[in-house]
Amino acid sequence: MINLRRVVSLSSFMNTSAITSGFSLSQYSYYPCVENSTASTAPIRGFHGLTSPNVVKGLKFRKHSGRYVHSVQQVGSDAPSSLEGEIELDSATNEFLSRFVWIMRKRLIDAYPDSDKNSIDGMLLIIVEKVVSELEKGGLERLMGADISENWTDFSVDLWRTEKKKEKMKTFLQSEEVKEMYRFAGQVGIRGDMLRELRFKWAREKMEESEFYENLERIRKESMEIKPQEKVHLQKENVGSSGVQNDNAVGEGKARIVSLPKRHGNLKYKIYGLDLSNPQWATVADKIHENDAIWPQEPKMISGKCKLVTSKIMSLQEEDNPAPLLSEWIALLQPSRFDWIALLDELKASNSRLYFKIAEYALTEESFKASTPDYSKLADALAKENCIEDAERILKKMVDNGILPDVITSTIAMQMYCTSGNLDRAKEEFESLRAKGFQPDMKVYTSMIMAYARAGRPELGETLMREMENNDLQVTNEIYMALLQSFARRGDAAGADRISTTMQFVGIQPTPESCTLMVEVYARLGDPENARHNFDHMRTLGFKPDDKCVSTMIYVYQKNNLLDKALNLLLELENDGFLAGVFTYTTLVDWLTKLELYDEAEQLLDNIAAQGDAPPFKLHISLCDMYSRTKNEKKALQALGVIESKIDLLEPEDFYRIITSLEAGGFIQDVQRMRGVAEARGIKLALFSTSLGVGMSIISNMNRQSRMRR
Repeated sequence: MINLRRVVSLSSFMNTSAITSGFSLSQYSYYPCVENSTASTAPIRGFHGLTSPNVVKGLKFRKHSGRYVHSVQQVGSDAPSSLEGEIELDSATNEFLSRFVWIMRKRLIDAYPDSDKNSIDGMLLIIVEKVVSELEKGGLERLMGADISENWTDFSVDLWRTEKKKEKMKTFLQSEEVKEMYRFAGQVGIRGDMLRELRFKWAREKMEESEFYENLERIRKESMEIKPQEKVHLQKENVGSSGVQNDNAVGEGKARIVSLPKRHGNLKYKIYGLDLSNPQWATVADKIHENDAIWPQEPKMISGKCKLVTSKIMSLQEEDNPAPLLSEWIALLQPSRFDWIALLDELKASNSRLYFKIAEYALTEESFKASTPDYSKLADALAKENCIEDAERILKKMVDNGILPDVITSTIAMQMYCTSGNLDRAKEEFESLRAKGFQPDMKVYTSMIMAYARAGRPELGETLMREMENNDLQVTNEIYMALLQSFARRGDAAGADRISTTMQFVGIQPTPESCTLMVEVYARLGDPENARHNFDHMRTLGFKPDDKCVSTMIYVYQKNNLLDKALNLLLELENDGFLAGVFTYTTLVDWLTKLELYDEAEQLLDNIAAQGDAPPFKLHISLCDMYSRTKNEKKALQALGVIESKIDLLEPEDFYRIITSLEAGGFIQDVQRMRGVAEARGIKLALFSTSLGVGMSIISNMNRQSRMRR
């Protein structure tokens, strides 16, 4: 590289007019050593394009006795050491000036955007000339401060190595392979910082790969560059020495062989995406070799009479007994486990119910060689078909045969009991898993929490949810909503508030469903103020209450006999564009029926019929009450028939209301039948007589006052 410091050190070396006119260095008397020549010289690279190649084209430097001598001069033998130190100092200065010019060029272009390249070059020459003159005078401390080190040329070696690596990195960033991967990543949707980091990662990998092969090439060249004198010396030693010495010499000669560089990290072997470098595969390979079974065995070929028996087995019906045909099939084929599996797979694809019967029969056969997974898979399949008793029989048979259930079997049994609603057995299996040292996973916790929520025990589910959080397991939105719904059905406002607060704390935003559940929980408690607060909060969040949520608000006003607030709410919602649906009309019909306003209730029934939707079950309770008290036997018994078809949905207070209305209408036989059903379910009707009697007296007084106003 041409020395920048020497090029710009003379005050009259360059000026703006010389740049613009394309001058030659031979015009100035300071360089009598310059002469025209046909030999080509390199352009001044240190200025990053400061000097045009035409300026220095055709220049040649000769020997000069002055101070500023070009670095390619012949060096005299009288002062070699001082000249080497000066060259080393000039190299650092040249690097400094090169970077200084590169930075100043950007700033000058920003300050003078209308100036052309020649003008910018002239400005740079003046600035660099001033900097060099100050450096020669020792004025750098005066310009930059007195704390600067005297040995300012001693830059860090690591700094230069880092800068060189950055420059090398730029070339790989612009390589075709990196560009192609960059374009492909952009096409598949990767954007922003991730795309930029991927590009640098690919460029770094390419650079490391290039350096690896460059290192190999360097080692190869070093191994080839053995001096001839050393070869001759080794040959003489081998010839003149004894056998032992000869061996030692050979050993010394072998020791000079250069080894390849070692790779860092462990080698990874991947076949079709499967990582075979895991030590677990070594254990698998040992087991395969011990058993001498690399490829799975094929089932036997079926022909002749055995084929006919197999066809008969496939054509069996669910109620048929497969034992005789299976015994004949076993005697003819002498099946192995693979033959059984082939038969069961074929049955499973065609007739699932028959598959269960033959699979259970196969578990008892010695040739099938049943193991724990066979029992657990069959029990799991039966549980998914809701055949809980059959699944329990399979698990019991496994224990009777001396096979202890493992963790997988206990997990399947626990999930089966959770799905069927057998909470006690599910809890036993859950504790059995813990006793075996198994840490419950996400699937196990979810099954148990859902079972507690469905069984009306949300407090136990909440305990498991807190345990999940302590074990760093993420609780899903499904679990939160199940617990919140269970607390709402029970009317547990404190538990519902805890779940709602936890949901907001973990970042789950409120939804219309969660807001409706919060309204419902206070409605069941008969708290109209908190119910209305959550209802208004729902509207503040931008959610429009649906028909079911509005009916819940009407219900809580009904429980507290706040008819004026209910009407004001309906008018307010109607102004916002709300249209009442089946649930809202059903709640209003129930309220009007209790107020003995039967004509108004009949009008609302016409609105429900116009909706075209199936009426809710609660509407039939209201209809039974209304028609029983008006002694409309046909419609009363019709409504009662619908109620008895879904009697499991009745709550204790519903039984009392139906029985009292039937008594008022004189339907004595129906009253006795409903009392028997209530007593069979353990419902004590006397507990509801006082509360309902007070409520009915209040309603009667309101009805009497309304008639007096008319």
